[in-house]
Amino acid sequence: MIDARTQLVGLIGWPVEHSLSPVMHNAAFAELKMNWCYVPLPVPPHEVATALAGLAALGFRGANVTIPHKRSVLGVLSSVSPQARALGAANTLVIEKHDRKAIRGENTDAAGFSAAIAAAGFSAAGSKALIVGAGGAARAAIYALIEGKAETVTVLSRRVAKAREVVDWFTVTRQSSTRLRAAGLNAESLIAHAADADLLVNATPVGMWPAVEGSIWPEGNAVPSHLTVFDLVYNPDRTRLLQQAASCGARGISGLEMLVQQGARSFFIWTNRQAPIESMRRACKQQLMHEAGRMG
Repeated sequence: MIDARTQLVGLIGWPVEHSLSPVMHNAAFAELKMNWCYVPLPVPPHEVATALAGLAALGFRGANVTIPHKRSVLGVLSSVSPQARALGAANTLVIEKHDRKAIRGENTDAAGFSAAIAAAGFSAAGSKALIVGAGGAARAAIYALIEGKAETVTVLSRRVAKAREVVDWFTVTRQSSTRLRAAGLNAESLIAHAADADLLVNATPVGMWPAVEGSIWPEGNAVPSHLTVFDLVYNPDRTRLLQQAASCGARGISGLEMLVQQGARSFFIWTNRQAPIESMRRACKQQLMHEAGRMG
């Protein structure tokens, strides 16, 4: 029951109706019998600074941040973690207990990516990774793979200039032995680069509900069986890309795992308690099943 002692956290974004984060975190609080509540907070782009001040005034402990605020929020935070600064985005906010006006920005996306591939038995060390997309999700994956000492990371984007921009950013900000490359995205280049890769990451929205028949992989072409395919799309849990991978004997990882793993890290940052990951995962899957059934 929510009462005057309930600790509040939430999700800032525009929109937020689609997010699984409220059901995931509230399931975790219920499992641990914590008097906390996670609420969705739709915030228009021009109201971010006002919203953050309001959270502090209302006694919130923190918040997650989603599209389109992950980058713009940096300009109104009191401090930013090295990970968030390196990624140019914050997805977790902490309102400092000693100073309600001080809000710290963190980023748990890269850690969530690393935990997801590790849980699937994939080691980034010495691997050759291929990332399709050049947005925020791609940046988190690149950061994680660099930290995991991947041998090469190739970024493919239909806008090759965008891929080069991302590669240049990490070349300047992250000194490492990982070789970063950028290339244009089309069916031929994807198939050619995948032949020499160990890990294929879909960091685009292709295949996301309701356009569930979409896939970055060209139909009629076999997915190399040696690949591990990580689709960062989590709705549906089993995307068309993951179906294609499974039919060819390739290992697949659902984006739901990254969602849960990054959420678990946000949970720990706010509460200093280990998150009940299985309860969070189960709550997300149940919600996805419920939504699929409701939509017919």
